Amino acid sequence: MVDAIEGDEFAFSPTPSVPRRTSKLGIVGAGAVGSTMAYAALMRGAARTVALLDVNKAKVEAEVLDLSHGIQFMSMAEVMGSDDVSVMADCDVVMFTAGAKQRPGQSRLDLAEATISLVKKVLPGIVEVAPNAVYVMVTNPVDVVTYAALKISGLPPSQLFGSGTVLDSSRLRYLIARHTGVAVQNVHAYVAGEHGDTELPLWSSATIGSVPILEWSSGEGGPLTREVRDAIAREVVESAYRIIEGKGATNYAIALAGSRIIEAVLKDERRILPVSSLLDGYLGMSDVCLSVPSIVGSSGVHERLEVPMSSDELMGMRRSAEAVRSVARRFGF
Repeated sequence: MVDAIEGDEFAFSPTPSVPRRTSKLGIVGAGAVGSTMAYAALMRGAARTVALLDVNKAKVEAEVLDLSHGIQFMSMAEVMGSDDVSVMADCDVVMFTAGAKQRPGQSRLDLAEATISLVKKVLPGIVEVAPNAVYVMVTNPVDVVTYAALKISGLPPSQLFGSGTVLDSSRLRYLIARHTGVAVQNVHAYVAGEHGDTELPLWSSATIGSVPILEWSSGEGGPLTREVRDAIAREVVESAYRIIEGKGATNYAIALAGSRIIEAVLKDERRILPVSSLLDGYLGMSDVCLSVPSIVGSSGVHERLEVPMSSDELMGMRRSAEAVRSVARRFGF
């Protein structure tokens, strides 16, 4: 920039260097889910900076080192980690994966007490250093934890929500695709309600290549009869328990589902995802966090879509709401 002309000489002062604003992803918890989510986000190039926070300093530093050694083979990024909350400063998105580990045979709701206690201890400090971040609760039982986190943090319901049934919907689509012999990308179906035992597929609005699933008669497996649909719904609910029994934790699929949410926020995609957020007059349901198809973008949950439901589905949603509420009330929320 030219400031002045003195005789034949130019007085030149360079423009001050301003750091380029880049996206920063924070992940709370460097366990199986958190570390795999960091890996998935890095592989997909979801964020320029990935920060891990964990109480186990040696563990989080080891995860950062291991991930950093692979940066050459993925999109350029910086990985950092600490047991100090300051590592979360100025995050754009924070994924909360820390919590009690689910044991074989243990329901997600049984995890609530230990996890809510952890959220009370950790979340306020993170919000203090990253007040403008979009917060996504991943820890189970995610609907109860999300409701508690909203009360603890005081953040608006658009800015803090849960990963909900994004993974469950992926499981549902996979099973439908396997039965019908079509590509999973051509299956459009959502699981709604609690991320847990009372969740339900929204069969009445599901389609395969624009053909309503309830009218589907083609493909390898034949029609999706009531018996077939019931079997698929059971498999969606029970598959997580089978994975936990076999390997101790679910981590790959939830990390990929989480990465999809991260991208929807950081890229302001306004993508429709069945995340868990606070309902207010949604089909007659209020003051409970449940998963419904929602528009997700840079400011979090923009809108919850009132999907047409059959009377049975609406009844199932209300059962799910009561199950989540009863657990929240047990812990004073």
